[in-house]
Amino acid sequence: MARATRDDEAALVRDETAPENAAPPPQRSEAPPGTAPAQRGEAPPGTAPAQRGEAPPGITPAQQRGEASPGTAPAPQRDEAAVSRFVEDFALALVEMGVPRMPARVFAAVLTSDSGRLTAAELAATLRASPAAVSGAVRYLIQLGMVRREGEPGSRRHYYRAPDNVWGEVIGIRDHLMARWTGVLREGVHVLGAGTPAGARVAESARFFEFVSSELPLVIARWQESRGALDGQAGQGG
Repeated sequence: MARATRDDEAALVRDETAPENAAPPPQRSEAPPGTAPAQRGEAPPGTAPAQRGEAPPGITPAQQRGEASPGTAPAPQRDEAAVSRFVEDFALALVEMGVPRMPARVFAAVLTSDSGRLTAAELAATLRASPAAVSGAVRYLIQLGMVRREGEPGSRRHYYRAPDNVWGEVIGIRDHLMARWTGVLREGVHVLGAGTPAGARVAESARFFEFVSSELPLVIARWQESRGALDGQAGQGG
């Protein structure tokens, strides 16, 4: 895996911190000199936003009144420490399967987020990792088909999410790899000799990968049928 450059790190920070569609400051109408703040319709100096009847910075009036935004589901109450432990345990399981540690942690964080997608800054904060480490990890995951990069119109931010059919994507990539392995192994049989012990072992490996590759499309098709049936039952409340 190529090492992330300083440009990668700078780009990540720039994407996450750059203001979006910054509006010019509003024009102020100046009152005559000597006019008190209250006469100008302003709050006296030192008045807190709440005393002026305004919402604090970053808080909408609806949030100030304790109302939920339209279409927003209430945030689930979770033990954040337990969630963090699960993310690390899941990442460790991926490491044992051969995924490098940082990409495994990034994938686990994305997959276990309610939104299903996270920015580079959010990943760095969640995992307490450097932007450069996150940059290298997402590049690795994108190559494997385990993460996709996407943006939004009018925004400079990029989000990383797992594909809806992430495991099918991963298996599909492995299937291509197995086809490559099978071809190399078949060449090895000719080189070693089919009648030799080494040639027999290599031929057995080639037959194994050929069998698995032939069965994979059937397995995926059965999974899609099963998933469709389960989704239909859930939609009917069954």
